[in-house]
Amino acid sequence: MNLTLSTREVGGRTVIAVGGEIDVYTAPKLRDTITELVAAGTYHLVVDMQAVEFLDSTGLGVLVGGLKKVRAHDGSLELVCNADRLLKIFKITGLAKVFVIHDTPEGALA
Repeated sequence: MNLTLSTREVGGRTVIAVGGEIDVYTAPKLRDTITELVAAGTYHLVVDMQAVEFLDSTGLGVLVGGLKKVRAHDGSLELVCNADRLLKIFKITGLAKVFVIHDTPEGALA
């Protein structure tokens, strides 16, 4: 399965819509996208994971790395995730306390 990525600006934040699987093979694509946005001066990101079907530890690492990158610039990286199987991963790993996780993109952008 492939990874799909698209970005859009909404009210001073950049939404990265991610679809498919974030795993050892596809995670570098997401990492590169986040790195390029931060390098371009974009420090407030929302990663919309509603269309993500699978997430492994490599994907989690990319999200944590992205959070560190934006925080170095007093930025934010928030997630949109409403799939129980993915939310469970964030809870088990303790990352549910690290990330701000919203049910909807509207909630993240409010």
